[in-house]
Amino acid sequence: MAAKKSGGLWETVKTVIYAILIALVIRTFAFEPFNIPSGSMIPSLLVGDYLFVSKYSYGYSRHSLPFSLPLIPGRVFSSEPKRGDVAVFKLPKDNETDYIKRIVGLPGDRIQVRAGRLYINDQLVDRRAVGPYQTRGRLGSIIPSPQYVETLPNGIEHRILEKGGDQFEFDNTRVFMVPEGHVFGMGDNRDDSLDSRSLRDVGYIPMENLVGRAEFIFFSYDPDGNSWPITIRWLRLFNAIQ
Repeated sequence: MAAKKSGGLWETVKTVIYAILIALVIRTFAFEPFNIPSGSMIPSLLVGDYLFVSKYSYGYSRHSLPFSLPLIPGRVFSSEPKRGDVAVFKLPKDNETDYIKRIVGLPGDRIQVRAGRLYINDQLVDRRAVGPYQTRGRLGSIIPSPQYVETLPNGIEHRILEKGGDQFEFDNTRVFMVPEGHVFGMGDNRDDSLDSRSLRDVGYIPMENLVGRAEFIFFSYDPDGNSWPITIRWLRLFNAIQ
């Protein structure tokens, strides 16, 4: 009986070890879950969204590994992001903080914002107004925000907000020349996003810092709600991220 109990315990331990190893492999090389803690990507992503990021989309670097272990030099199996991808990356100034933004600039691009309008390589990016987006104020009031559909040069469409109009902070910038081996990211909530437009805080994103591409939302809830499970945003579950 003692031998049988000992063997049963060892089988349980092995099962747990195998499960942990499989989870680590999936997390490192396939998909990793992230959650959205801020509103910089509204209306595409909301606070309380939980999403899966594909780790294989851009290849692998040390930031693909748990704790960014320095076991992969540079980037292997590298693939350049596409304009319009929503990407998770390590903040360049500390190489630790996870950030998520939309890639609008690729290596060699000229990026500028003039009067709230995005220019890529001196060409105005098309946008069209759609119905206002309803945001919740600090005291619970509903505030309508100007909303647009922006069409990037490769045809990718996505929604953006201009809560402060077209003359807010970062609505008029210098020309940014994206260096080789880097990309340029912006939040869809243009007037409430700290992104590559601030060279001191974010700046150009090294390819090595890319963690993966955001693929789909697997869970979402309203953190300001007060009744579970009513706070779950059922209609957002399993939505692909555009």
